[in-house]
Amino acid sequence: MITLSAINRDAFLSAFCGIILTGLTLAASLQADWPQFRGNNSDGIGTGSPPIEFGPGKNELWKTSLPSGHSSPCISGDRIFVTTYNNDTPAVAVVCMNRMTGEILWEKSIRVEKLEKGHPSFNPASSSPCCDDQCIIAYFGSHGLICLDLDGNQLWEKELPLTKSFSGNATSPMIAGDNVILYRGNYVDHYLVCFDKQTGEQRWHVPQKEKFTGEMACTACPIIAGDKLICHTARSVQAFDIKTGQTVWTAKCATTATSTPVLAGDEVIVAAWNKLGEPDLRPPFPTFDELIAKHDKNQNQLIEKNEFPKLWIFHRPEGIEAAMNGAPVSWKHANKNGDAKLTREEWKKAVDELERFREGYETHGLLAIPIDSQGFVAADQVRSLLTDGIPEVPSPVFDGTHIYLVKNGGLLTCIDLAKGERVYRTRTRGKGTHYASPLIADGKLYTFAGNGQISVIELGTSHRILAQNEMQDGVYATPAIVDGIIYVRTHSALHAFQESKD
Repeated sequence: MITLSAINRDAFLSAFCGIILTGLTLAASLQADWPQFRGNNSDGIGTGSPPIEFGPGKNELWKTSLPSGHSSPCISGDRIFVTTYNNDTPAVAVVCMNRMTGEILWEKSIRVEKLEKGHPSFNPASSSPCCDDQCIIAYFGSHGLICLDLDGNQLWEKELPLTKSFSGNATSPMIAGDNVILYRGNYVDHYLVCFDKQTGEQRWHVPQKEKFTGEMACTACPIIAGDKLICHTARSVQAFDIKTGQTVWTAKCATTATSTPVLAGDEVIVAAWNKLGEPDLRPPFPTFDELIAKHDKNQNQLIEKNEFPKLWIFHRPEGIEAAMNGAPVSWKHANKNGDAKLTREEWKKAVDELERFREGYETHGLLAIPIDSQGFVAADQVRSLLTDGIPEVPSPVFDGTHIYLVKNGGLLTCIDLAKGERVYRTRTRGKGTHYASPLIADGKLYTFAGNGQISVIELGTSHRILAQNEMQDGVYATPAIVDGIIYVRTHSALHAFQESKD
């Protein structure tokens, strides 16, 4: 019988672990550097040490002008990919650039019969592409899915019906091994689907029973937790068996399915948002006496149409420059008899109806759901970490201890995950609407305001602002951070910033 001494055993284990580590490293090297929206499994964690201070002309590696598009870049090796669209043709396109020089290597343009429409902030090239070391996959609500090799040659495509929704179908696909996953929600169809990455053949298809409405966004990118596929869907978060598409668990919540979840230990963290989910989104209605005091210009103790102020059923209190920033109370709703004069009784009746409408909406929140749940996940199994200051679009990010989330107006909240408590709430100095999601790299948090202000904040409890950078153009797309380079897409160009070695 052969035995190992303690020393030899330790040496063997060390060598064995080294082999395993080498194998894991090799496996990792076969993947893309920034494979999808927000990088590896959409976790928002960058690599290397990107610059703290940067902007046009400062620590700028290169800049390449691009046609319109709000999609985030994905990166494989020395290539970076984005999508664009052309309203005149009309067409959508995938663009490949050298990620170290910004040189455009190729462009694959796809003519479409009609471009998808949506919210004024939406763009027909809003869905981020995904890639690995073999191919790139892009999704357009105006066309469907297309798979290209890294040289731009088409491998397969899946044409899908033109989507129809209020917000625009800005969902992004993902590659999971040899699977391509897409969650698609709109008035035309609503489902989760899996295709074979090599052939494009459908492997499974899961219809979504939840009714799609104009309030739904359904833009979240799926993520992977072991053998589970987790997706933030209309009014719920769901986990599926990635091999079969069979539902593993479902957690119902008051959400429009806008932001992408993030894994944090044995939980999945989701920012569930809906338009009336917290008091800040429900401005109080004035009394009739207050209306008269402020707006009765002719002093007849009635409110006439030209005196009726803009009042909100729901309203985003920050980011007010965004188009369609809320739902106003219509004059027709207030003055139902059509006599052009609003009385005290009419206003009371209108307010009572509006308040009943508001009561139909549930409180939203930042939720922590156990990954190993089964079946229907009861409310008492879900941790509610926060119920106010929830971002509508930006996804949360996790540094191993704290969850960070930023919303319109640069309102940044830090949560201690283990304790389930708020550590701080502060301002990033980034103003206005926030669409891009925050990222973490080298012990720093990067947040991105829609007007192009980028704040860099120290991680942890200090929340010290290290720098605020100005892009001088709008930033709706979430950047990418790879090997110390931050790639920022504005409305007109893609920029690469790297710390100067001078």
